Amino acid sequence: MERRKAQFVIIGGGIAGISAGAWLARHGATILLERESQPAYHSTGRSVAFYLEHYGNAVIRALTRASGKFLKAPPQGFSDHPILTPRGSLNIARPDQMEELRAAAQLIESSGGRCQFLTWNEAMALVPVLAPEYGAGALLEPDAMDIDIHALLQGYLRLFRSAGGVLITDAEVTRLERTDGSWDVTTPNLRIEASIVINAAGAWADALASLAGLSVLSITPLRRSVAVIEPPADLAVEKWPLLNDIGEDFYVKPDVGRLLLSPADETPTPPCDVRPEDLDLALAVDRLETATTLKVRRLSHRWAGLRNFARDRTPVVGFDPAAEGFLWLAGQGGYGIQTSAALGQLAAALASGAEIPADIAGEGVRMSDLSPARFR
Repeated sequence: MERRKAQFVIIGGGIAGISAGAWLARHGATILLERESQPAYHSTGRSVAFYLEHYGNAVIRALTRASGKFLKAPPQGFSDHPILTPRGSLNIARPDQMEELRAAAQLIESSGGRCQFLTWNEAMALVPVLAPEYGAGALLEPDAMDIDIHALLQGYLRLFRSAGGVLITDAEVTRLERTDGSWDVTTPNLRIEASIVINAAGAWADALASLAGLSVLSITPLRRSVAVIEPPADLAVEKWPLLNDIGEDFYVKPDVGRLLLSPADETPTPPCDVRPEDLDLALAVDRLETATTLKVRRLSHRWAGLRNFARDRTPVVGFDPAAEGFLWLAGQGGYGIQTSAALGQLAAALASGAEIPADIAGEGVRMSDLSPARFR
């Protein structure tokens, strides 16, 4: 078996591990282990990524704003394409949902965001397939944007490799033990001695902690299903905003002339290569056909991913108080991509002993809100 030494070992090659590696590799020898044959195979590669600064709780919103500075203006050479492109988000409401719509507007405006109330006729002018009798009003968030996941991942990997970081795939961790002041990380073909281990294992974060003999944090994987709809050939959908039911019963996002449809499901699911349930997608189709004049003849493609949440739906970033050198980077939920720049920098700063970046702290991000110690 091959043996190596490293300062840092990151376990998990999704958006969490890759973004942390992008900043951490410059601080010392860093190895990133991915159990699959390619990085971002599970949740990251299956995400309908979207940048919304007013999505999630207060901690998530602060992390998103802090990440936005990087995503909107990445460094020279990071990507040949923009990471963010304008899309807008249209939140629609039935008569019984108007109070939710007003509450959403208050939240956005109170945190300095922009939004605009629309009549139902004005909403129909933006998305012509909305059913005339369905809604009572809508809320437009003009600053919401698409995220180019591929460009973002490749940019992070470019930073990671340029600083000497090493990515190893097909490397499931089978043993993880603290001995003689360092971590012994074992995969089927490799054994690594490392000072610090970063748990970025996504849906498997608790399982990895158990492997290390630590208490779990109850990081719960929740299934989210998505399907592709081919709209009628004469329907130009690419300039539509993302269409979101204010009660989060479904959403629809234009994507290269197609529509991505989700029931916004959150079904607790064991860590696995998850697949969508027919019933969830049937519910999404029914909700879409109720809210619009579209008739879905078939779903041309379907998939599911796991969104992983801690009990308070806030990410966990910090050293485990019961184990020296074991850093949690987990529980990003459905916000992992839009918060990746801030979370990656925070994890790298903690692991390397550097100062927390001032621009992230300036957005109101407090490490006590993210620390695993809050659950102990």
